[in-house]
Amino acid sequence: MQDCMRIISWNVNGIRACQRGGFLDWFTKQDADIVCIQETKAHVDQLEAELAEPLGYNAIWHSAKKRGYSGVATFSKRKPKHVELGLGVKSFDDEGRVLLTEFRGFVLINAYFPNSQRDHARLPYKLRFLRTLAKTMNELQASGKRVVVCGDYNIAHREVDLANPKNNQKNAGFLPQERAWMDKMTADGWIDAFRAKCDEPGHYTWWSYRPGVRERNIGWRLDTFLIDPALRRRLADVVHWTEIHGSDHCPVELRLR
Repeated sequence: MQDCMRIISWNVNGIRACQRGGFLDWFTKQDADIVCIQETKAHVDQLEAELAEPLGYNAIWHSAKKRGYSGVATFSKRKPKHVELGLGVKSFDDEGRVLLTEFRGFVLINAYFPNSQRDHARLPYKLRFLRTLAKTMNELQASGKRVVVCGDYNIAHREVDLANPKNNQKNAGFLPQERAWMDKMTADGWIDAFRAKCDEPGHYTWWSYRPGVRERNIGWRLDTFLIDPALRRRLADVVHWTEIHGSDHCPVELRLR
């Protein structure tokens, strides 16, 4: 692990609440090269300085215009060569959903994918987001960049990626249109890094807050790293830190040689 670059992604479901649960202590102990967080639900002016810019890290925040909603942030030991806040589409960028940072060897996209909602009201919005993100990914790749996309996808791709697939066929996050996007991306060569290393059931990253659900591991794998096929040889491992609490999601770590 010492020879690997370590990139951690975590939907913190509110950075201020997660901080009360020990986020900074966890962050410091990890000593990762890059940490990406989603659903920050905060603007920088609402945070203490040590959280807004942890010691030893460059901190880039892309918050939603609406306070207390959505938002992403990327912390990196090395200063990025280039940064882009958003996808250049106002309806997505106003919600602080995507942050691009370029480092030596790859572009990292930190994304908080929309939730289609229980009544599927935001499915059209999500599908537009998926098309726009895929276009960005493919354009970066075509320009010769290597690309890593991490975050909360709000999509369980296959039946193996959630505990009760038969009962969730019509539920947001497992809708045919959402899963078809993942089908297309992987068919085009993008690699689901975790599934490249493990095809077993029972590995999840999100659990309902209902009592006993997480303890019984009735979950969904919603947090994913998609990597450029050119990075396959560098893929060392992907780890789900299921023992880490503080959110309804757990951190996911990508290790690149």
